[in-house]
Amino acid sequence: MSCCGHCGGAAEPIRVCITGAAGLISYSLIPQIAMGCCFGPDQPVIIHMLDIEPCIQGLKGLEMELEDMCNPLLKGVVATTNPEIAFKDVDYAILCGAFPRKQGMERKDLLAKNAGIFKEQGLAIAKVGKKTMKVLVVGNPANTNAMLLQKFSGLPVMNVHAMTRLDHNRARNMLARKIGGGAAGLDIKNLIIWGNHSPTMYPDVRHATYKGKKLLEVLDKAWLEGDFVTDVAQRGTTVIKTRGSSSATSAGRGALDHVHDWFKGNSAEWCSCGVYSDGSLYGIPQGVIYSVPCICKGKGEIEIVKDLSIDEFSRGKMEITAKELTEEREMALASLQ
Repeated sequence: MSCCGHCGGAAEPIRVCITGAAGLISYSLIPQIAMGCCFGPDQPVIIHMLDIEPCIQGLKGLEMELEDMCNPLLKGVVATTNPEIAFKDVDYAILCGAFPRKQGMERKDLLAKNAGIFKEQGLAIAKVGKKTMKVLVVGNPANTNAMLLQKFSGLPVMNVHAMTRLDHNRARNMLARKIGGGAAGLDIKNLIIWGNHSPTMYPDVRHATYKGKKLLEVLDKAWLEGDFVTDVAQRGTTVIKTRGSSSATSAGRGALDHVHDWFKGNSAEWCSCGVYSDGSLYGIPQGVIYSVPCICKGKGEIEIVKDLSIDEFSRGKMEITAKELTEEREMALASLQ
């Protein structure tokens, strides 16, 4: 499928793969990619959409809608249920698809189900994918899924991220509302999400500023270490209880923000990214995907912010989420033996 309309630019198209493409997150995300909100107004794209066989009609319907949008940047769509077709020649992949946790399902069962999925996708990337491919994992448990994807794909460790930008955005919004309005969020810099995309995550404001002033001098410390930490960690659960299903539009926005900054760069502030730990920074164990503060340099390059002071309160929170990630890794790997 080719788009109609005028040419969106002279640049060569970027191939972008979205998995779970018939789902709600992708339904929010894919049109924005097609319109240039992710890679820029002058960057053409070819979108690869992957989902399971029962969702094929949804994929075909979305392909029709993309045609009808007549986006000049959209140079083609590939809709498939075959991972090897979906990942072939792709430059960026956003993996929204994952097996959802169902009532009565234990954590180890969820990890095992997704371990098989992300092993299969990793092997497909190893077979047909570019070695330069950049991958953002959104589907939960995102950090451990990303660890497995990297292991079986053989991609460079810094080419595979887990999304914690949604948590970063949630935390920023809560801080802005506490200060006095949504616009205040634009002036909040250098917030950090540490660890896992789960209730053990730690939103850290020790190094954050508001209009150049330390946030700890603007807001009450007891709230920042109490309700704020809990509310950010439980926000996803709160959304599910309120709307009856998990976050979709905000998750799509988080993925869009992450990949946009990864591709275009954002030197104005730190971004929270789930990245591979080599064991050398902040006492984070080796071999897990752990959210840390990063500077997005653009063109698929990031730099971890180093040498930050970590106080006793933060250290305790960071160790709890590290322990959970280590346990998830061991359970997921054991399920594949």
